Amino acid sequence: MATVGGIREVQGNQNSLDIENLARFAVDDHNKKQNSVLQFVKVVNTKEQVVAGTVYYITLEALDGSQKKVYEAKVWEKPWLNFKEVQDFKLVGDAPSGSTA
Repeated sequence: MATVGGIREVQGNQNSLDIENLARFAVDDHNKKQNSVLQFVKVVNTKEQVVAGTVYYITLEALDGSQKKVYEAKVWEKPWLNFKEVQDFKLVGDAPSGSTA
């Protein structure tokens, strides 16, 4: 059971369809707001914080043209209200050259 208010690592996030869907949602939201064309590649890491719902801190790779870059997204979800909101989406840097999709 998660501690309310505490941020913890999410295990097995690279294989989680729910986490991947939240990451894709964040990329799509960013693209709409910034008139951008990022393409989701993969989830790198995820942390979560239980609040009124759950806040996910997702580190992901996305293609910006032909450049693979790393972004951090903060997504707040309340599944019982069918609510999802991207609270933050920022560039962290270039993806490691050895990373694969």
